[in-house]
Amino acid sequence: MPTGSTSLASLPTARRCEPYMAEKKTGPNPTDRRKTGSKHHLLVDANGTPLNIILTGANWHDSTQLMPLLDTMPAVAGRRGRPLRKPKCVQADRAYDCERYRCLLRERRIVPQLPKRGTEHGSHLGVTRWVVERTFAWLHQFRRLRIQYERRADMHEALMRLGSAIICWRTLHQPFRNPFLFPFC
Repeated sequence: MPTGSTSLASLPTARRCEPYMAEKKTGPNPTDRRKTGSKHHLLVDANGTPLNIILTGANWHDSTQLMPLLDTMPAVAGRRGRPLRKPKCVQADRAYDCERYRCLLRERRIVPQLPKRGTEHGSHLGVTRWVVERTFAWLHQFRRLRIQYERRADMHEALMRLGSAIICWRTLHQPFRNPFLFPFC
């Protein structure tokens, strides 16, 4: 071996870089076309208060997260008696239309209000579904949630939960305003 040259065995080996959690959630699959990014799945009550939020990879289908959203729903205290542990009905968009999920919801005694794919718009579900879209708009007012800047998915999910907690605090702790006493507020 000539002087001044080093063998490959004596060189320090580079440590293999492990992918971050955000990269693990999106994989090379022919159906996902290497879609990167993430999706927010949200469960809200009738007032738009976030009850549960899940972060998934952008290549996952929406309908796969319906049951995990319902399984991890917290108990909601309302009127006198036991807290509500499951919703009375579930409204979702056409992406969640699947007969298997309709049957699972009926087994849990939850009324599924899911529009069928291929039907024309105008099923009147948009009358109440705007509450979910409004909550998404509230969530995306936080700059860090609009675009995912974090490389780690657990950090982005923590920021989503913090944003949801702030939205809950804002909606539940608004001061009472009497419109007759303060008409211009």
